[in-house]
Amino acid sequence: MRIAVGQFAASPEWKENLGACLDLAAEADRGGADLLVLPEGVLARFTEDRHRIREVAQPLDGPFVTELAAATAHSSTTIVVGIHEPSDDGRVFNTLVVLRAGELIARYRKIHLYDAFGDQESANVRPADEPPVVVEVAGTKVGLMTCYDVRFPELARLLTDAGAEVLALPAAWVRGPAKERHWEVMIAARALENTCWVAASGESGPRNIGNSLIVDPLGTVRARLATGQGLAWAEADPGVTAAARSTLPVLANRRFAVDPTVRPLGTLPLGA
Repeated sequence: MRIAVGQFAASPEWKENLGACLDLAAEADRGGADLLVLPEGVLARFTEDRHRIREVAQPLDGPFVTELAAATAHSSTTIVVGIHEPSDDGRVFNTLVVLRAGELIARYRKIHLYDAFGDQESANVRPADEPPVVVEVAGTKVGLMTCYDVRFPELARLLTDAGAEVLALPAAWVRGPAKERHWEVMIAARALENTCWVAASGESGPRNIGNSLIVDPLGTVRARLATGQGLAWAEADPGVTAAARSTLPVLANRRFAVDPTVRPLGTLPLGA
């Protein structure tokens, strides 16, 4: 499977961001991408006044998703990208949409919200209680995760248990002391402990680091972007995945299963 990860700096204007997504989608199509992973929450980005995302969020049949889906009608590329959609409690969902052949084929609503490092995503975003999502792209199963989800290894393991050989990880990773190091370590760790590929797209711009990565099942970075708009490419060869799982059989050697139940926040013990 030929993977492209794309990044750009989103603005408060959804039409500008749609234009950037369309440009990257056209470039990915020309390059023969089977899968294009774009960043999290690029419908609109508000560096300040983040509550405004409630005002501009769009439903999944709104113009942003509809127009981007239409761009895939005559393409072999599947696009994964993040938007915000309204919920019925006044907040929004942070939602990944999967678009192919002119259609919305799947969605994943973010489970783990970024209430950390002084931020409180949950002030404006509603956490999902839905199970993780795996889709098939060019004969390969792809699991969906969003940004802060990467800090929770049990989610990546659940997706791997569901057959994923690639994890698609749209993100808007916030700058901060050691944060870029965290991003790289977490992506490599999720790849290594599950012997899978991770295609991580990081939004760039004044608040977020960019640094999109494609990492192979043994934790090697196969492609990387810096801070500008563009695409990075890699071939996710199933033979490489099979060889990694033979050489490093962590999935076969493990002794614990992961409970797939999504529990309400604050109901799990912090430790014994």
